[in-house]
Amino acid sequence: MEEILDVYQETYDDKRPLICMDEASRQVLSDVMPPLPMKPGAAKHIDDKYDRHEVRSLLMFYNPIAGWRRVGCRESRTRTDWALELQQLLEVDYPDSEVVTLVCDNLNMHEISSLYFAFDAQTAGRLRRRIRLIHTPKNGSWLNMAEMELSLLSRQCLGARRFATEAAMDAEIAAWQTDRNARRCGTNWRFTTDDARIKLKSLYPIPDIER
Repeated sequence: MEEILDVYQETYDDKRPLICMDEASRQVLSDVMPPLPMKPGAAKHIDDKYDRHEVRSLLMFYNPIAGWRRVGCRESRTRTDWALELQQLLEVDYPDSEVVTLVCDNLNMHEISSLYFAFDAQTAGRLRRRIRLIHTPKNGSWLNMAEMELSLLSRQCLGARRFATEAAMDAEIAAWQTDRNARRCGTNWRFTTDDARIKLKSLYPIPDIER
């Protein structure tokens, strides 16, 4: 936990940006019967029956300081998918950065080995040298600011809405992303290592001298 909190307190450097990354899945559902539109004094009525389509895997990459985010929308969530998204982060989103600090949870695919699984050794090595992985501890996903941004995506964009196609969902996510990026919506993280040692002191071992 303290490793992540220390990272959040590091001095910002354009050449070494902080990126938080998290994932979610979203089922694409379409209406069987057209909904009845809203009118004065009556809410929109949606039938409880729907058709199931594909599942979209959403990979959120979020810079909480610069107020930038990108949501990768994919058909699957595999080691290769993660490696390809990482390649885009390093070579397209942040091509001029020296090293990107990436905060993510500790899924087994969130490892440097995924780069070597997806790419040839030369490409994987080039990407590896530009990434610094910081994993959240077990039961500590709340420390990842990308998780909060995914929650905003769900509440502000997706909600309980139904989309007829994967393309329709992707387009709505892209519009939400563009708006948030234009307004540079970031996060003011204020929970520090010192705060953790006070508020979460029950998680720290008791030194022998105090026993």
